Amino acid sequence: MRALAVLLSAAAMLAAVGMAGAAAPREQPRTFHNPIIYADYSDPDVIRVDRDYYLVASSFHFSPGIPVLKSRDLVHWSIAAHVLARLPFHPAYDIGLPYSLTDSISKPVGPGLRYAGGVWAPSIRQHDGRFYVYWATPDEGIFMSMAAHPEGPWSAPVTVLPGPGYEDPCPFWDDDGKAYLVHSRVGAGPIILHAMKPDGTALLDAGKTIIEDKLALPVLEGPKVYKRNGYYYIFAPFGGVETGGQAVMRARSVDGPYEHRVVLTPGNGLNGPHQGGWVDTPSGQGWFVHFNSTGAFGRITYLQPVTWKDDWPEMGQAGMPVSTAAYPDSGALSRDRLQDSDEFSSGRLGLQWSWNHNPDDARWSLTQRRGFMRLGAARARHLVGARNTLTQILQGPATDIATRLDIGALGEGQRAGLVLFGVRAPWIGVVRENGVNFITYAEGGQETRGAALAGASIVLRAQVRADQTVQFSYALHARGPFVALGPVTRLARFSWWKGSRPGLFTYIKADDDEAKQAGAAGRIVENFVDVDWFRVSRR
Repeated sequence: MRALAVLLSAAAMLAAVGMAGAAAPREQPRTFHNPIIYADYSDPDVIRVDRDYYLVASSFHFSPGIPVLKSRDLVHWSIAAHVLARLPFHPAYDIGLPYSLTDSISKPVGPGLRYAGGVWAPSIRQHDGRFYVYWATPDEGIFMSMAAHPEGPWSAPVTVLPGPGYEDPCPFWDDDGKAYLVHSRVGAGPIILHAMKPDGTALLDAGKTIIEDKLALPVLEGPKVYKRNGYYYIFAPFGGVETGGQAVMRARSVDGPYEHRVVLTPGNGLNGPHQGGWVDTPSGQGWFVHFNSTGAFGRITYLQPVTWKDDWPEMGQAGMPVSTAAYPDSGALSRDRLQDSDEFSSGRLGLQWSWNHNPDDARWSLTQRRGFMRLGAARARHLVGARNTLTQILQGPATDIATRLDIGALGEGQRAGLVLFGVRAPWIGVVRENGVNFITYAEGGQETRGAALAGASIVLRAQVRADQTVQFSYALHARGPFVALGPVTRLARFSWWKGSRPGLFTYIKADDDEAKQAGAAGRIVENFVDVDWFRVSRR
């Protein structure tokens, strides 16, 4: 069956274009088009080291956490690493443990869940030959990790400021070697400055509010600190994620007083050209990488030219976002491409993948059956509460996703399939009920049974459209034909600060008492699904 799957025309097309490192144009184009990353790498921060650019983004409750992207030209990117192998901050990041989280700022959807928690708005810097990434979790504090190389290995997290309520930290090392940390508070604002140990591991004071103007700069957050021509600059978005713009503050002293200008405002189809980072090329060109919120596709990434006049940055075109601009003078044309498709032929999980919380490592394997991803099923009341849902970031604006499942080992009550993960997540999959496997469509927890399945394998497909809808279909044989199941469905909406994510799942449906008992007992592996491949084609 595995050989036959390659013959499936749609899947073969997906495989042909789905791997990282696809050929780039031989000559550098004159222009680029926004967005540069049509994928949910939210709250981006970026630096350049020699001729390489590195970008980090918020990852919230997903594990591994904090993707590190790499580029040579600021336009094409690939995933280089993750800073966090797991989220070690609280037992709630292990789904299913019986913890009460009524004190959680991140407002979990139930006990043992911490959706919307985890990593918020990281910053990346290089200092004294080492790379540093700082981030906050809204419930646990501000943390730091360091590495000799962006590809890792990254150190275990160091707690820089414990406690709930902090967000968006950014470190800064001054010319005299003194170190500082700025951050905001959950709910946005004010901007607070701390002196920090030169090694970046601890704060030296209780902090000082340096910027707060609720009238001119409401909902101020995401500060990034720079120094240029003797001025200290803090780039920070204001006005909220959906409709806010970008402000820049400057002062002659790191602790102020600061004056400000608005340098990027909504326009040209962007309602909220929001949080990001400033970087320059080796030739001195300036660029600003930021996100714009797009609903189910999440917060996708844009690139704006930056020029300087009277020691103030000017972004885009007259402070408005641009859709097209001259190609960055980076001295290179990157061949990078975000990883997506996976044949599961490696013994290691691809960098494109993240679990919905910390995984139960006893319940998944790439080695128990060579060439397959084996996912073991645990008991859960619903998909959102099921552990080991394996997801990746959706790439738009239009994408076809297909996967082949071996369903021969499903147990009674087990579900397995392809999901666009988020709130009211729609999915197509297989449900085993009364000893029979049924193809099933679901949305918002409501399942619709299709035909009974006699075979041991099935191909599932999701066709994502630019209008943020999806059409599911399935094929009983490798050659098709595909049969639509369910209506054209709205993608899982912007959920817990993240966009809709394609993923693979399995769990055994259980009532509340059964799910709690399974969680307390550690959940014994009962049945599994084997995933042959997962193929993505961007249209």
